[in-house]
Amino acid sequence: MTTYRTIHTTTYRYEGQVSQSISEARLTPRSFARQRVLESSITVEPDFATQQTRTDYFGNDVTTIAVFGNHDRFVVTASSVVEVGLAPVGELPVIPWESARDILALPPDAESLAASEFIFDSPYVPYVKSVENYARSTFTAGRPLVDGLSELNHRIHREFLYKPESTSIEVPLQEVMDKRHGVCQDFAHVMIGALRSLGLAARYVSGYLRSGADVQGAEASHAWVSAWVPGVGWVDFDPTNDVRPFEGHVTIGWGRDFGDVTPVKGVALGGGGQTVAVEVRVTPLVQLGNE
Repeated sequence: MTTYRTIHTTTYRYEGQVSQSISEARLTPRSFARQRVLESSITVEPDFATQQTRTDYFGNDVTTIAVFGNHDRFVVTASSVVEVGLAPVGELPVIPWESARDILALPPDAESLAASEFIFDSPYVPYVKSVENYARSTFTAGRPLVDGLSELNHRIHREFLYKPESTSIEVPLQEVMDKRHGVCQDFAHVMIGALRSLGLAARYVSGYLRSGADVQGAEASHAWVSAWVPGVGWVDFDPTNDVRPFEGHVTIGWGRDFGDVTPVKGVALGGGGQTVAVEVRVTPLVQLGNE
């Protein structure tokens, strides 16, 4: 296990005064088999903001932040200490991808029934014919599921150009396919759409990468994909970096697509134009000489 301090700061600056704003933040890491959250907190400026917490449908922690009073700046800082381990190493089952599709079509148990929720279209990952064609060129008849997942992960990394700030979340999936460039959320959506077009279950994972790592997507929010493998459960793939997520990946949450795990979103009354700045640091505590 590696222990990290994560600090994620989102700063909104407004041209004028905002009289009130309400936001949702999904910035608290999850605890699960590969990850344990030791501490976590969210602080907000201005200091008269109020916070409430809840758990959403997918099990992610959500902090609702309300600011009632004039302000021209809104800052959300999430700080956590998280232990992260390697993904389990071992042989994954060799089953044809069609077998996984058939299990999800008629789920025989509670686990596969829960996974089957992730075979359907979602707001940011609608069905796109070109995405299905892209998937079918990898998932040929009888091909082992994990073999196909690994190649699809590799193909997206090889055939799409990582280009920071080249797209926004509003860019349609078809346009990403046409231009063949984008950022991590685009590549995750392409892989998810490809798998769902075949009746396979895939979910969007939001998180961070270790700062200073020789990977694409560090120093910012990152995204990757979980695919459901019968007999094993959810197996992660990072098409932006062509890797299976390792101890340098810190998981914040998961859902159907970006919209379910947006780090910070909300509405403000007044303010005119705004600028948004995001800074993320993920630092191993051993380097700090403490804990």
